[in-house]
Amino acid sequence: MTKTVAFVVYPGLTPLDLVGPLQVLGALAQYDPDYRVVVVGATKDTVDTDTPLRVAPSHTFDEITDPYAILVPGGTVPTLRAMSDETLLGWLRTAAAEAELVTSVCTGSLILGAAGLLEGKKATTHWILRDVLAGLGATPVAERWVEDGKVITAAGVSAGIDLALHLVERLVGAEVARTVQFAIEYDPQPPLGPLDWSNPPYGDLKPLREITLREGLADNPALLAKLLPHA
Repeated sequence: MTKTVAFVVYPGLTPLDLVGPLQVLGALAQYDPDYRVVVVGATKDTVDTDTPLRVAPSHTFDEITDPYAILVPGGTVPTLRAMSDETLLGWLRTAAAEAELVTSVCTGSLILGAAGLLEGKKATTHWILRDVLAGLGATPVAERWVEDGKVITAAGVSAGIDLALHLVERLVGAEVARTVQFAIEYDPQPPLGPLDWSNPPYGDLKPLREITLREGLADNPALLAKLLPHA
C-alpha cells in the first residue's frame, strides 16, 4: 500500500517550515515507490504565508484521510489562530489516530498540542515559545528535534530540514538520507557562526512573545489564559 506523507497548509504559515522538509521528503518516492508526498488543506485554494509567497495544497483534507505521516509547519500569529481552527484540528485528530508518524516544525507543535496530540509527550518548538508547550500537556525539551513515540517535533524554522533528513533516514535508510543531504547541499555555515544558546536575545524578544500570544489567541480567551502563565 502507498504510504502518504501529508504536509499541512493553513493561512499564514512560515514557508520555510513547509518547503524545507518538503524538498527533503519529496525525494522519498524516487528511492521507494511505496511513498508519496502530498500537501493538504481545507480547500485547494491558494493561501497566504507570512511572506509575499502564496501556496496551494495539492489535496483537501477530505481527500487524504489516512496518511502514513503528517507534518505541521509553524509560524507566528496566524499559527496561534490556527489553534482554534476546528476543521484543521478535527482532521489532525482523526488522521493522527492511525498515522505512523505525527510531526511538526517550529510552532506547528502548538497546533498539535491544541489538537490534544502532545498530552504526556516530550516536545519542542521555537525557543521563544517553548515553555508554552507545558500549557498544552507536553514536557518542553530544548533539542533540535524531539522524538517521543510516533510524535516528533522540531525546533524553529530551519530545524525542519534536520527533522526531515532524520525522517528519510528512519524510513529508507542512512545512505539515502546522506544522498539527499548532498543533493540539497545542506552544509550549514552561517556567516555569523553558530548560535550562542547561553546568550539568546531573550530580554529583547520577551515582550514580543506575549504580544504574539495575545494577538493570535484574541478569539480564544480560554486558551490564552491557559498558556499565558507559561509565557
